[in-house]
This record gives sequence, structure tokens and C-alpha cells, in this order.
Amino acid sequence: MFHTINYVPRVSHFDPRSEYRDFRGFFVLFWIGLTVMVITTGLRNIKETGLPLRVNVYKILSRNVLSLGLSDAAMVVSTSLSLPLQKITRGQKGPLRWRKGGIWLQSIFQATWLYFWVQLPFLLEWTWTAQVYFALHTLTFLMKMHSYAFYNGHLSETERRLRELDKPETADLAEAVKYPASPSRLQEVESDHSPEEKENLEQLAQLRQDLATELTSRLGQVTYPQNLTLYNYVDYILCPTLCYELEYPRTTHIRWLELFYKTLAVFGCIFLMITISEEFITPVLAESAIRLKTLYTFSDKALILAETMSMLLFPFMIMFLLVFLVIWEYILGAFAELTCFADRHFYSDWWNSSDWLEFSREWNIPVYHFLRRHVFFSSKTYFSSSMAMAITFLVSALGHELIMGCITKKLRGYGFVAMMLQLPIVALQRSPLIRGRWVFNNAAFWSSMILGLSAMCSLYVLV
Repeated sequence: MFHTINYVPRVSHFDPRSEYRDFRGFFVLFWIGLTVMVITTGLRNIKETGLPLRVNVYKILSRNVLSLGLSDAAMVVSTSLSLPLQKITRGQKGPLRWRKGGIWLQSIFQATWLYFWVQLPFLLEWTWTAQVYFALHTLTFLMKMHSYAFYNGHLSETERRLRELDKPETADLAEAVKYPASPSRLQEVESDHSPEEKENLEQLAQLRQDLATELTSRLGQVTYPQNLTLYNYVDYILCPTLCYELEYPRTTHIRWLELFYKTLAVFGCIFLMITISEEFITPVLAESAIRLKTLYTFSDKALILAETMSMLLFPFMIMFLLVFLVIWEYILGAFAELTCFADRHFYSDWWNSSDWLEFSREWNIPVYHFLRRHVFFSSKTYFSSSMAMAITFLVSALGHELIMGCITKKLRGYGFVAMMLQLPIVALQRSPLIRGRWVFNNAAFWSSMILGLSAMCSLYVLV
């Protein structure tokens, strides 16, 4: 007569011991919440102004569109000069070979390139919205160009060493860089040599094999210098990665419907970010700027800044999540679909970070790979691991400060100091007193992230 209820030992879905991992409903709820926000904001605007949307930010966005598009295209095309530079240094035996003058030639070109394209928006007096896009795009292509040039420059030296092994007595016999997954394929050596000669021949054969392996892609389809073509460079530019490789894993075809959805999501996220900025950020900053002009005591100004930061906490939390989605899920996903780029692991579960070092690894995996390959390991050749880590953070902090300077047209150093403070904070979080307390560390990460975004905006704009 009664339905039997089976009570068994089990945990709830939110319990850390649970194997349940499907929380897509909260993702749907997030979008429903933003939809409700847009509708209620539109109704309020109709009541106050007669229009569903305020148009100040849209007017700013409509400026500089033509000059921005032309300048951006010219900036991207100018990075292709790295291709002829690679061809020139590859054929040189004198001072212009990569290890000698080639690396300096490329470095000078990159520094000049960066200075010109950073200065251009200031000379043309672009709006801050145009500066945001162009600054981010400029640094992105600086990293792509650097990776392409320095990786191919390294391969040119590897190719030279392989050719020089024809004369072992004058060749560089230092060990080659081996990929962890590369198989050891030692060629058989004739047994009519003395043990010492046989050992030398085995080492020479192994070195030759290692160098040849390094010149071949992981997938085995492309070998240096076959990749030094304009087609290969354009393909690399379009791929959603900052680290150059001879070859990337690819999907079999483009899913055009998926590409359409991701493109539509990009414009949807941009619309939401504009709406949030127009309704909840710009008015607060404008009012605070007016109030600060009428105050002279430090305590009164500090109170206004604190109030401004508190009012911007929630809008910046939503903006932060939308920026994450629009870049790492939709824009990179769209370019991955367009180029059939198979590795879509652009981020990990950064929301579970317990310290800033973990967040830096998982929030932006393309940049993390670039910094790890071209900054950390390059620095580790000359310095200790801790010093290489500090240099990596220094480069990242300088990049963030450059972006904030381009956006706000101010060099204040707030972002630089905040980035460098992550190192002692990480050391504190990994101390025996705090390490292992995941809930506390994750709450501290989220709190400092939300407060930091609000504080950075308030300080750069108002101070």
C-alpha cells in the first residue's frame, strides 16, 4: 500500500565528496538574471528618458571606428615582418645569425613596433573604448610575434647544429633539448669499432636523432624550415594560441552552427557589458569625480573613494565574469572553430583557486603557457627558480600596467604594485598556518579579486 523509500548512505550534490559535477542550471540562472537586469533597466530608462537604453557609451563606441579598423589591420599585418627576418637570419653564417645578431635585430624590431603602436592611439586621440581594444590586441600580437620569432630562431640554430655534425670534430656536441614524449630511437652502430669509438658514435647518432626530432613537429607532418611560409604564419595568427608550434592538432571540419552561436554570444556579452557600464559604473564615477572637486581634506576624499568602491563591487563582479566568458569561451572558441584548432583548453577551474599563483595558471592558459615558455624558462637559464618566478610576475605586472595606462591615459602604478604584492600573499597563503584551509583561501581570493577590480577602477579614474 505504501511506496518503499530506499534510504542509503549518500552525500548531497554540494558535498566535496560527491561525484556529481553537472551545475549547468546555475549557468542558465546566471543568464536569466542578466536578462531580468536588462529588462528592468530598460523599463526604468523608458520611465526616466523615454528610451530603453542610454546612448552615451554607444556614442563613444561609434567614434574612431574607421581609424581603429585600419590601424588594427595595419598592426596585425606589420607583425609578418618577422617571417622575412627569420629567412634572413637562417641563411647567415656571420654576425646576423640568430644566436648573434639575429636575436638583437628581432628584439629591436619588437621594441620599436610596440612603442609605435602604443603611441598611435594617443596621437590620434581615440576614446577609451577604442584604447581598450587596441591595447589588448597589440599586446596579444606582440606575444604571438615574439613566440614565432624566438621559436623559429631556436630551430634555425638547431638546424645549423645538425648540419655541423657532418664534421664532429668542430661541431657543438652539447645535448639537445628533448621533448618529454619523444621516443628514443638510437640508430644501430657497426660493431667493428673499439668500445670508446662505439660509445662516441652512439652519442653522436643519438644527438643527431635528437636534433632531427626537435626540427619535426609533434604530429610528424611538418619539419623546419618547411613552415617558413606566409600561409603558415597567417594560420598561426588566426589560431587561438600565443605559443608557436610547427603543427597543431586539428578537428576534421568547421561546425558552422556552433561558430554562429559563439559569434552571437560575443555580441550579446558586449551588449551586456555596455549596459552595465552605462547604468551602474559610469554614473557612479561621474558623480564621485564631481564630489571630489569640492573636497579638500584627505579624510573626506578617502570616504568618497571608499563609497565609490563599495558601489562598484557588484557591477565589476558581473563585468569580470562577462569578460571571462566573452574572451576565453566565445572569442577564442569561435577562432578555434574557424581554424579547426582542436585544443580548446583555454582555462581551467580558476573559480576554485586558493591562491593567486593557482589563479594565474588556470585563469588564462594561453598567456600562462607564453609566460612559462618565453619568460620563466628563459630566465631560469640564467637565474634561480625563485628569481625566474619574480621576473615572470614583473613582466606580467608591466603588461597590466601598460594596459591600464593606455586605457586611462595615466601611469599611476596601482596595478603594478597590486600584481607584485601577489608574491608575498602567495607565500603567506602557502605557509603552514594557512595552507590547506581551502574555504578560507578561496573566500580570500574572491574577496580580493572583487575588491581589487573596484579599487583599481576608482583609483585610476578618480586619483
